Amino acid sequence: MRRMFLVLVVVAAATLSLVGRARTAALAQVGSSSANRQLLVVLDGLRPDYVRPDIMPNLYALGQRGAVFSNHHAVYPTVTRVNASSISTGSYPATHGLMGNSVFFPAVDPRRFLDTSDRGNLLKIDASEKGRLLTAQTLGEILQGAGRKLLVVSSGSGGSAFLLNHKVAGAILHIEYAQPEALYAEMTSVLGPNPPEAAPNSAQNRRAVDAFLRIGLPKVDPSVTLMWISDPDTTAHRHGVGHPTTLEALRREDAELERLQDGLAAAGLLDRYDIWVTSDHGFTTGAPGANLAALLEPFAGTLADGSPRIVSGGGAVYVRDHNRAAIDGIVSALQRADGVGAIFTPAAARGSLDGRLPGTLSFDAIRWSHARSADVLYSPDWTDEKNAHGFPGITRSGGVAGHGSTSAFDVHNVLIAAGPDIKPRATIDTPTGNVDFAPTFLRLAGVAVPGSMDGRVLEEALRGGPEAPAIKVESTTHTVKSADGAYSLTAFFSTVDSGRGRYRYFDYTRVDRRPPTR
Repeated sequence: MRRMFLVLVVVAAATLSLVGRARTAALAQVGSSSANRQLLVVLDGLRPDYVRPDIMPNLYALGQRGAVFSNHHAVYPTVTRVNASSISTGSYPATHGLMGNSVFFPAVDPRRFLDTSDRGNLLKIDASEKGRLLTAQTLGEILQGAGRKLLVVSSGSGGSAFLLNHKVAGAILHIEYAQPEALYAEMTSVLGPNPPEAAPNSAQNRRAVDAFLRIGLPKVDPSVTLMWISDPDTTAHRHGVGHPTTLEALRREDAELERLQDGLAAAGLLDRYDIWVTSDHGFTTGAPGANLAALLEPFAGTLADGSPRIVSGGGAVYVRDHNRAAIDGIVSALQRADGVGAIFTPAAARGSLDGRLPGTLSFDAIRWSHARSADVLYSPDWTDEKNAHGFPGITRSGGVAGHGSTSAFDVHNVLIAAGPDIKPRATIDTPTGNVDFAPTFLRLAGVAVPGSMDGRVLEEALRGGPEAPAIKVESTTHTVKSADGAYSLTAFFSTVDSGRGRYRYFDYTRVDRRPPTR
């Protein structure tokens, strides 16, 4: 028996050794698991058509020597903090539980939505949820468990920086605070006081780059860095898509990309860094939208505790007593309202693309089904018309310009990458998304990707990985109609079959309104 046991041990050890060698060899095919580091630069609100030699020559050149991803996707809702959470966790809102830029937690405030750009609100939510601000494991936590560090550097909102690493598994260097706190005194000593916000927000963006080069690299020594730069979002919200001031903001942050690479080169680290440049979402020109307050007024009221029956924000509508007649009435009013686009409700059946109510898509279609979901979610309508500066995409969201819709111009954003692990001079046409960064970075670090992550490893972009034509891509549509046939909603999807699983990406929606058929 003892001899048999020893034989089994030897066989098991040999098997583990072979598995380990095979896994190491597989990793070697797509890049080193330890030598190289990852730097993800998020340029808030960057559209793909901004990346031109006359506007952003440094980013354009990065793509020329590395990989340009022509079919990249933001997560819907196409807003900053949803996508920050998806980058942090490699998952959709249905998994991570951060449902919008503004969110409703009645235990914190039963009367109104909370603005997640405010880190203080996120701390209140975390306390009320007993440490479950996000309901998915984060990239930072996983790296920390493997003895690595995640660094967040940001000139964006304090909330978006916090969501990228809310467990502070490593460090956060925000322009207004730092975690651990001692690093902020170091930042102030080395970099001086935080300059005021402006549009273009060049001084704060420059300070974020300096914080990475002069504090983050020597003090934190991160394996992965997530750097968030607030333009062009800060400037485009005020001036518009393609406005000369917005283009000036782009040129200035493009110069920061050059300075960032020069700083890494001066530190002898440029050839050890994979640099990924993306955006959290696209951007569209604003046009007058529907009057939501007027649409909801017939269904309003108060609950027994005096709090409002209906609370709404960011396209999400909570009917707090879940009255079906009220929900049906709200959906019907939205379907009739000019300026309202796609409408989503809970799935008719688990996994179904059909919403519970006629003429609605399901939350499952956009992976928004969570215990924290509202009763109804809607998007402003959109067209592909051009604005005064020649940039397409008009959204019925009000304001000068913005994002958050199911528009193709809000959903499709930028991804360009170059570095020792990235294929050179490549165009990647397969669909990719913001949920794919975390699993890809773990893969390159030689760390197991947890099953909670919805994204995939971008093998086709890595040296030694498969060529894009070897990956199957299927384009599909799904149409739903209201009971009277007056409102028709079509969703467009792309599905990737990588050989290791199928991954569906949400592309955009189209709405058609006609006279009722009955």
